[in-house]
Amino acid sequence: MKNTVKIQEVNPSFTNRRSFLKLSGLTVIGTGLLLAGCNDTDDDNNDQNQLPGVRNGVFDLGGGDLGVLTYAYALEQLEADFYTKVVNASGFNSFPDADRQVLTDLYHHEVIHREFFKTALTGALPDPSTQLLPALAFDYGSLNFNNRDQVLATAKALEDTGVAAYNGAAKQITSVDYLLLAGKIVSVEARHASAIRSLINPNSNSFAGDDVISTSNGLDQAKEPAEILGVAGGFITTEFTANYL
Repeated sequence: MKNTVKIQEVNPSFTNRRSFLKLSGLTVIGTGLLLAGCNDTDDDNNDQNQLPGVRNGVFDLGGGDLGVLTYAYALEQLEADFYTKVVNASGFNSFPDADRQVLTDLYHHEVIHREFFKTALTGALPDPSTQLLPALAFDYGSLNFNNRDQVLATAKALEDTGVAAYNGAAKQITSVDYLLLAGKIVSVEARHASAIRSLINPNSNSFAGDDVISTSNGLDQAKEPAEILGVAGGFITTEFTANYL
């Protein structure tokens, strides 16, 4: 009964936040039209030496614009897989209503992101049969997907990492269209991170905490691919390299 009362008390602001999350997701769907029209990239962005593909028996994410998009695709695969396991866990229905609604929205968003990058890269790569990053495999170790605290803590880590990844890789993007795309998606990821933090610490300033927002410039953290993959790689069991990022 206490949980029910608490959800009713925060319902107005929660509803607004959830509506905003839904609108953000729809915006990303529309963005698919943008990249679909950018398949013919400049020669500078298609340097044959930096295209994604197998090198020395191991898939490398590549470099340049298509390498950054492949890097993003790898991270979106991870997030989509995580939330798929969350919403399909046997104990998911025991989570508070607010948790289930937000986590379900994030599940739909991340699947959209993953499929968007897969479709976009398939159209943009010269030979997607050999240059498209394959479906990755994941291992979450001892994570209990029926434990609310563990799920939200992992979601927080993944969302914070995702925002920092997009911010850190943006400087490598040369195409204005691709940069706009990345900016739209990172704005959605930042809202994901904020929503998860608000579930963990309601009515606090954790949604924009000093651990992710710089106190000197008010901006989200930006991290290099090597640092991001050092964290995300703990969940990814498929071997790949990122020698050009």
